[in-house]
Amino acid sequence: MSDSNTTNAHEPAFAPTTVVSAKPVVLPAPDRGEDLQVRVSAPATGGNLPVIVFSHGFGWSMNGYAPLADFWAAHGFVVVQPTHLDSRTLGIPHEDPRTPRIWRIRIEDLTRVLDELDVLEASVPGLRGRIDRSRIAVAGHSWGAQTASTLLGARVLDSDGVPGEDLSDPRVTAGVLLALTGLGDDLTPFAAENLPFLRPSFGTMTTPALIVAGDNDRSTLSTRGPDWFTDPYTHSPGDKSLLTLFGAEHSLGGIPGYEVAETTDESPARVALIQQLTTAFLRTALHPEDTGWKAAVTALENAPDPLGKLQSK
Repeated sequence: MSDSNTTNAHEPAFAPTTVVSAKPVVLPAPDRGEDLQVRVSAPATGGNLPVIVFSHGFGWSMNGYAPLADFWAAHGFVVVQPTHLDSRTLGIPHEDPRTPRIWRIRIEDLTRVLDELDVLEASVPGLRGRIDRSRIAVAGHSWGAQTASTLLGARVLDSDGVPGEDLSDPRVTAGVLLALTGLGDDLTPFAAENLPFLRPSFGTMTTPALIVAGDNDRSTLSTRGPDWFTDPYTHSPGDKSLLTLFGAEHSLGGIPGYEVAETTDESPARVALIQQLTTAFLRTALHPEDTGWKAAVTALENAPDPLGKLQSK
């Protein structure tokens, strides 16, 4: 899995790799009201491929986040992208009775994907027998990061501040959390009233994770500034790293897609850094003998004009 050219986070890893992709792969979900549509992408060759299950941000779908999904698949991962019920592609109205539970259904979507890896593997021509089920990571952006964090051990506090059900999944051994919202003590009145699930506890989020935050990400959901997005690092135990990107807003330079209108801080260089560092982190987290993460950290530290800073604990 390792490649010597991945050591410099500011250079292309290696020559383009052919990726095969299948969508939509439909997983029956009678209890959900809509069957779960999934996109699966993987390198055309190679075996013992680790898995990344990616949870999209609000309104997006399996078709989003190509800058990340394409890169990861080209660099040796099977990338699985479910379409959650809040996706604009489904057009479910806000008054739908499922709306208050969508945050929980999102988590069930990720678990369903893990339960149905055999079906997903069979959906991509030539993929059967090439997945390494012992090496599974979750990743997500914004609301998707909140969804993914629960599989890493984060829990949602109830109105009395009591942690809710433990929804962590032992099959998941690493995570990447991009622009994950912070503690619920600092929500605006609107968010506190309408988004009660934004009251996380990171005290039990013990699974190793890379948390990525922009130092110019100012959320309308919080009364705090950009440091709100560093809470998942500050308040979680265990093996964690925090990448703080200089000047980055909520789209972190444009990870939701190429030429996306809602990206207010477009930066191909910033996206490239996220591609390289998340890949290096996940490779080493899932293959501890891989030295790519250590080399990528050193490269960022020694960069003459770094785009961000890393800290680990």
